[in-house]
Amino acid sequence: VAKPGAPVFQQVFRNVDNCLRRDAGCGSELDYIEQTSWLLFLKYIDEQERDREQEAKLTNKKYVYIFEKKFRWSVWAAPRNSRGDIDYNTAQTGEDLIEFVNTKLFPYLKGFKQRATSTDTIEYKIGEIFDEVRNKISSGYNLRDIVDQLDRLQFGSQNEKHELSDLYETKIKNMGNAGRSGGEYYTPRSLIRAIIEVVDPKVGETVYDGAVGSAGFLCEAFEYMSKEADMTTSKRKALQEKTFYGKEKKFAYIIGVMNMILHGIDAPNIIHGNTLNQNINQIQEKDRHHTVLANPPFGGNEHPEVQANFPIKTGETAYLFLQHFIKILKAKGRGGV
Repeated sequence: VAKPGAPVFQQVFRNVDNCLRRDAGCGSELDYIEQTSWLLFLKYIDEQERDREQEAKLTNKKYVYIFEKKFRWSVWAAPRNSRGDIDYNTAQTGEDLIEFVNTKLFPYLKGFKQRATSTDTIEYKIGEIFDEVRNKISSGYNLRDIVDQLDRLQFGSQNEKHELSDLYETKIKNMGNAGRSGGEYYTPRSLIRAIIEVVDPKVGETVYDGAVGSAGFLCEAFEYMSKEADMTTSKRKALQEKTFYGKEKKFAYIIGVMNMILHGIDAPNIIHGNTLNQNINQIQEKDRHHTVLANPPFGGNEHPEVQANFPIKTGETAYLFLQHFIKILKAKGRGGV
């Protein structure tokens, strides 16, 4: 399959949006990006696993796939014939495809949450994502068209990931402009970059966003910190695995995870849950971070049981988040909120 350039990426996203617009189950930009996200996520995992299998073969090792064979993208979504094209003799479509996705694929993926050995594994993150999201595409023919389009995308090179991440950011921006609820998850990137430049996070420090949304702050902080002049392999590994942390309670969880993956962070340390449910008196030194970068929701109203987690009682979510952020900063830590 020929690797697409930026114009093809753009065309694929336009075609997918057109398919979603004509589907009865999807009615807004929020639906479009949510549905695109879970499909992109499964394709990404499949490509990543096949690459790792090839790497293992070079060292005479056996790679153990995360997914059972019938649930891999390359099997259920895009089986190939001898010419490398999608084999429509075996690829499901219509009611068969919808039935497979809704009654077999999603329950299997959701079950990873129970099967995972610990909460910091990719298996657990898969389970969390599919515990939250559901397939809203009602037509199996539309779903087949969308799958065919997304299968044209590839994640092989850094340039391809960069093009995809830029387009994905545009979709997130459109979601934010689509209405009040979409705006909860999107902060203008020019504002984020300005805050990050002032805060100036360094490699070796940890960065935290307790209202992660679409992960704009964490993605931009990764880009900023990646440009440090003396970047080494060990520093790059630290950026990938032990630098960025966050929490998100709403459906934007999957969008944030996917956004970070497309920006080059393969295993995001994002937890699915409500930050404000944690009693701040229980925050210990090991939980604290050098830097907080966040745009918490304003104008929300939390219940008394949530307010009980804070010394200053208020229903305003922004004030509760501010108390949380102050408590979770290390000594001499800094933040941009």
